[in-house]
Amino acid sequence: MSYNRNPKPPYSPQFRQQMVELVAAGRRPSELAKEFGCHETSILSWVRRAAASVESSASIAPGLHANERAELIALRRENRQIKLERDILAKATAWFAGRSDQMSTPSTR
Repeated sequence: MSYNRNPKPPYSPQFRQQMVELVAAGRRPSELAKEFGCHETSILSWVRRAAASVESSASIAPGLHANERAELIALRRENRQIKLERDILAKATAWFAGRSDQMSTPSTR
């Protein structure tokens, strides 16, 4: 079995988006694969993933435009991260508060 020691780096998100847009504009994935040197199944996969992303984001907020939906998704992701950080800080504060009670001496109480 031969092992490829120099694997091809992954395609950039911009490249993938460009391929999806070209397919949406009417180009065939087989033509794009030959022209840009990637595999046809990769392009088809990117197109499917983009379509699924649009469908799922449309179900999140059906009345919003694409850029508003993207902003809503980003804000929800940021909100989830902030809540996680808040919970971690609350636990750390409680831990340090409990620890300071154990470390205090009778003269500092």
